[in-house]
Amino acid sequence: MAVKKMSRDSYNKLIAELDDLKINKRKEVAERLKVARSYGDLSENAEYDEAKNEQAILEAQIAELQYTIDNAEIIENASTDEVGMSSKVTIKRLDTGLVQTFTIVGTNHANVREGKISDESPIGKSAMKKKVGDIFIVDAPAGELRFEVIEISK
Repeated sequence: MAVKKMSRDSYNKLIAELDDLKINKRKEVAERLKVARSYGDLSENAEYDEAKNEQAILEAQIAELQYTIDNAEIIENASTDEVGMSSKVTIKRLDTGLVQTFTIVGTNHANVREGKISDESPIGKSAMKKKVGDIFIVDAPAGELRFEVIEISK
């Protein structure tokens, strides 16, 4: 996996999520395993099997988060000169005139409903390093989409 660029805020959210999984969720799963073991024969114990599966999923989530954190590059300041991580960018689709505003975030915190798009998404990737007035093209299933950068803010 390549280096993941993210804001300090995104990084701190990942740390908090990881801590919650390690401290709280691990305790919950351990308690479920303890209760399930008390039911006796483990070979036909559905509760025990379910708890073991939950434990495996939890450990995979922890490992993935830890890997992302270990490979994070924190971008401290969003620039208003060019589009970068944490930039709030207003773009206009040239063929329809539709104007949209997005904040560029790391993949883990992308949420289109909240106006947050990933720096690895087609629009996010194409908009990076552009300046106000620049036009960029996004390859989409419907063909090429052309956008103009209208505004960049923090």
